[in-house]
Amino acid sequence: MKFILLSILTFTLYQTGSSQNSVEPAFEILSEYPNVRDFTMSSSGNEGYVTIQSTLEEISVIAKIVKKWNIWLNPEIVSFSGKYKDIEPSFSPDGLRLYFASNRPLTESMDSPKDFDIWYIERENPDNPWSKPINIGEPINTALNEFYPSVVENKNLYFTSDATDSKGRDDIFFSKWNGNMYSPPVSLSDSINTDGYEFNAYVSPDESFMIFSGYNRADGIGSGDLYISFQDENQNWCAATNLGESINSKSMDYCPFVDLTSQTLFFTSRISAFSLVNDFQSIEDLSNEINQYENGLSRIYKVSVKEYLKKH
Repeated sequence: MKFILLSILTFTLYQTGSSQNSVEPAFEILSEYPNVRDFTMSSSGNEGYVTIQSTLEEISVIAKIVKKWNIWLNPEIVSFSGKYKDIEPSFSPDGLRLYFASNRPLTESMDSPKDFDIWYIERENPDNPWSKPINIGEPINTALNEFYPSVVENKNLYFTSDATDSKGRDDIFFSKWNGNMYSPPVSLSDSINTDGYEFNAYVSPDESFMIFSGYNRADGIGSGDLYISFQDENQNWCAATNLGESINSKSMDYCPFVDLTSQTLFFTSRISAFSLVNDFQSIEDLSNEINQYENGLSRIYKVSVKEYLKKH
């Protein structure tokens, strides 16, 4: 039934105009920061993590946001972040691990950053503090870059890599958890990966569907678009389909996350709503236009899909 509902949802997304499927800013509290990306949220809906970067990405930290009284409060840098480039936080389904990518050195005795690896922190329960960062190790991490981890209920891992056995520049890789360790990662089939760039895969906890970014593909709307793929009854990923103009923009759209409770898709975009027809009469007008949420910088957006599910 879940697969059927999601399939109907996807079809509806392609056929419905933006008036019924409006993309809107997700976090006005983060608008003062030049580049914000990568949202993940606990199943409780009250604990979230984002990446905050400088304009040219010299600085990249992971920050925590907490919802109280149904309001997201101002971000705070997490204890393990602030020195190296930390990006792409991702909760495990049970909320007891937070995975992320980082160029931090393997040990605290080393100072020089390295390539990007996948790391995680863990806790015994949601009220306990996080551990120190733990490198996930081989066979996942290599001498090349690993990004955007997505761990599902059975602990299988999906991530982005520019490994030499990629089908293109970046691929989405899969590694199966056998109960004790991860199997050697494999690039997903050409239903997902092409000879270009595929990256940033959010995989639902039950592995029924995946949303990811594809760059400059033949059916693309912008520089990078969000695509969706479903697993069939044989656990094969079906050919990915562009989510359409009601979600994708002419700019880069990436870093998806789905809140399954509210059926809300969060994603990062560099949407620009800057108007070229304005006749600016004051510096205040110009400043307001430049500093609006949809200003071409990296921001987090959301779109509700609840109404689509209610119809079926």
